[in-house]
Amino acid sequence: MTEFCIVEKKDHIMIVRLNRPDRLNALHPPGNAELGEVFDDFAADDDMWVAIITGEGRGFSAGNDLRYQAEGGKGVPTPKGFGGLSSRFDLTKPVIAAVNGVSMGGGFEIALACDLIIASDQALFALPEPKVGLAALAGGLNRLPRQIGVKRALGMILTGRHVTAAEGKELGFVNDVVPHDQLMERAMDWANQILQCAPLSIRASKDVVYRSLDSASLQESMSVAYDSVRAMTQGEDFIEGPKAFSEKRPPNWKGK
Repeated sequence: MTEFCIVEKKDHIMIVRLNRPDRLNALHPPGNAELGEVFDDFAADDDMWVAIITGEGRGFSAGNDLRYQAEGGKGVPTPKGFGGLSSRFDLTKPVIAAVNGVSMGGGFEIALACDLIIASDQALFALPEPKVGLAALAGGLNRLPRQIGVKRALGMILTGRHVTAAEGKELGFVNDVVPHDQLMERAMDWANQILQCAPLSIRASKDVVYRSLDSASLQESMSVAYDSVRAMTQGEDFIEGPKAFSEKRPPNWKGK
């Protein structure tokens, strides 16, 4: 039973709703620890192939709960990082951020740690930490330049300015912008498109993309032996895919 989020599992999709709407889903150490456990469970559950994370109420997440700190609240940070995702580097299953409103600081860092960002037209993004004497050290300073380039990233980081969903798409960190009331429908559509592909192929593809970004050269990244690729080529779906294609029928993916 979760206290700070709502979790729903159905048809190979896990939906996680951050559930501190009275604080715009700002997160504190107990909330981060709980989300770490939620995504540990997602990683270990063979029946879950895609996750969607969103927020209850008006916001996705306002980031770190500074009020909790000011009120004397304590807690040990989870090793998996903010939202249980920002320091999670071994998850090959795809995660979609369905950003329904304010996505600031740590909330934006959660979204950046996801593989796709689908945004409501009411969403706002920012890394405003310097305005309160802090810095976006839960991955924001590292991921944003990698995703949109250094100059564009610094244009947000050094000003702490708010960026709309439309500008986020133009900058390149948002995949899709939709009317607010269609957000979860569109996020589910993206998830279902992913589910049409072989799960182990998706995991190998995600793994190779991210690990290639850390390689010194293109040649090096293409000559690495990836465990995820080995698992894909040794799996049942590696046989099922070509077989289904030749028989002109939809594949019956097993995820193994």
